[in-house]
Amino acid sequence: GKRNEQLILPINSSLSVTLHQDQLRTTTTATISKDFTEDRIWLNGREEEVGQPRLQACLREIRRLAQKRGNAQDGTPPPPSLSYKVHVASVNNFPTAAGLASSAAGYACLAYTLAQVYGVEGDLSEVARRGSGSACRSLHGGFVVWHMGERADGKDSVARQVAPETHWPELRVLVLVVSAEKKLTSSTAGMQTSVETSPLLRFRAEVVVPASLAEMTRCIQERDFEGFARLTMRDSNQFHATCLDTFPPISYLNDTSRRIIHLVHRFNAHHGLSKVAYTFDAGPNAVIFTLNDTMAEFVAAVRHSFPPESNGD
Repeated sequence: GKRNEQLILPINSSLSVTLHQDQLRTTTTATISKDFTEDRIWLNGREEEVGQPRLQACLREIRRLAQKRGNAQDGTPPPPSLSYKVHVASVNNFPTAAGLASSAAGYACLAYTLAQVYGVEGDLSEVARRGSGSACRSLHGGFVVWHMGERADGKDSVARQVAPETHWPELRVLVLVVSAEKKLTSSTAGMQTSVETSPLLRFRAEVVVPASLAEMTRCIQERDFEGFARLTMRDSNQFHATCLDTFPPISYLNDTSRRIIHLVHRFNAHHGLSKVAYTFDAGPNAVIFTLNDTMAEFVAAVRHSFPPESNGD
């Protein structure tokens, strides 16, 4: 949830892991020209409304930084190119708006690309955050914390890396795509309704998350998978409990999602410890964490539980 919807400032800090771009990625191209008469954007080959408030906020912020940089260099006027319109084309190689962080990847990529085009250097957290809060985390590899910050202007609400992508080489991530359909309730709309109506969300943000974040950071630093797995699953479950505590309730999971949850718990019970963890964002698709020595066995369990005739292969 957000404490400031306009500046995209969260009510609690959060942690994520950035996936390798060889598997899941957003590819964005941006071009500026004096011949362009307006800003335009295409997503997955389809032109989108460029007037979206968050997209406009991102463009305004990058242009403000470019103008500021131009004025600060030697006192000369900024180059005319700062007034040029931009055309942006962005493509995801994974389902969009289906709970797989497409907005985080998209706005992180957009912020970086626009910075290259307009010659902006330095921390791009605020630019990316204006588009999607989670995008400020996606600017970094490895494990990343987005600090909620305390300042009203959001200057201290930034992302910082907890551990680099090389820190835990045995860790594996498996994405189980349950549905590629666009979700009925957007993350932004859902979160705002939760902030307004869910007492559980307030308790979670003020009491549960700070302690969980500290413990999760320890688990990552010590490569404690058992602790990491339990915290990951509990946090996912509580997030979706908060969605159900929202009024009217929001349900992102479906029956297949719940079957995956039960499969993971049966698998872990069979082994007597947490060897696999699930997490679901605002969508039905599962992100599975495990270690390299467990991956093949769990994939076999998934194939057994969801044979080709029922999973569309």
